[in-house]
Amino acid sequence: MSDAVLELDGVWKKFRLGERHDSLRDLVPAVFKSAFRGRKEELRESEFWALRDVSFHLGRGEALGIIGPNGSGKSTTLKIMSGILRPTKGVMKVKGRLSALIEVGAGFHPDLTGRENIYLNGTILGMKRGEIDEKLDEIIEFSGISEFIDTPVKRYSSGMYARLGFSIAAHVDPEVLLVDEVLSVGDMWFQDKCIKKMLSFKEKNTSIIFVSHNLASVNLLCSKTAFIRKGELVTIGPTSEIISKYIDCNKDLTSPQSESGCIWEATLQDDAGESCNVVRPQQKLNLKFRYKCEKDVKECQLGFIITRISDGLIICDYNLTMISGSAKEKSEKVAVITFNANLLRGAYAISLHIYHYPSARHIVYERNLLFFSVEERLSWAGIAHLEPRLVLH
Repeated sequence: MSDAVLELDGVWKKFRLGERHDSLRDLVPAVFKSAFRGRKEELRESEFWALRDVSFHLGRGEALGIIGPNGSGKSTTLKIMSGILRPTKGVMKVKGRLSALIEVGAGFHPDLTGRENIYLNGTILGMKRGEIDEKLDEIIEFSGISEFIDTPVKRYSSGMYARLGFSIAAHVDPEVLLVDEVLSVGDMWFQDKCIKKMLSFKEKNTSIIFVSHNLASVNLLCSKTAFIRKGELVTIGPTSEIISKYIDCNKDLTSPQSESGCIWEATLQDDAGESCNVVRPQQKLNLKFRYKCEKDVKECQLGFIITRISDGLIICDYNLTMISGSAKEKSEKVAVITFNANLLRGAYAISLHIYHYPSARHIVYERNLLFFSVEERLSWAGIAHLEPRLVLH
């Protein structure tokens, strides 16, 4: 596409199980080791596709998120886009200056100081000596590790590596910025600083690809997101929709099954008994569902959990006493949980479980049983709807 600054077209990537060298840094020692290992390992070698026919493009000034479970191929995709890896099949094209922060300490020499590594890593990223001289103080200040800048980086913590690495990459003034989950090792204040820096890049029309398990950060930064699973692009589209699909797809993987009980046919209803999945703050809602419990319900509690989809934050986790009004306690029953949606705008998931105290185990646990969203236009950020009122005198 003419306006694309980065494009993947039918990209496949193949690895061997047990292979640990797909870059020159890892390949050279592997060649020497293989000379002394003989041929035994050749018989155990097998191949697998880390990526299968992945295609998407990044527009100028666009921020694209990439999400998916561990081992789905997210980091492999980033390494192909950054040029660290070559695709087995397909084409990757990039236009403009690209800066990548993919691995903590990638491009750092452990025996050099932080200051020396700024020059080394900056040169690798395409900066000229004079450009690094001009931005040196700014890079050091942003990293927040000025007191250790003349200490060899082999003595740095992983968080200090991440701080310095991101600070260098952020001052390359790239046209395309690739950022991996590496930011998760920094403290919350530095992560917030990084997000603000990337938001400022968006204002400068810099294109960003952001890989993260922090769905709140993805939702804040990226207008479009790609969901990758088992090396395949499942879907791509508006971030809020893709995050919902991602969580929904993992529902079956996270809900333990049990023959002692089950919960099904859950629906969210308003006061009129109509099904709804889009609600307003403080709206009274009824969660209606069917359940079966093979244990004495007097010995059980029902867990009611609401989670914010964007970041997995637990909004509430209640244990409700189960009181049966029927003599046939083990028969199928209908239950209703009534609650008020005292929430601000966002997407939420409801989970239910039945916990049996005598056996100290969950009889059934249905994670992300259903989803709903709250719509309102007054708040800027937050969770709880406190209904503030302004009175001017």
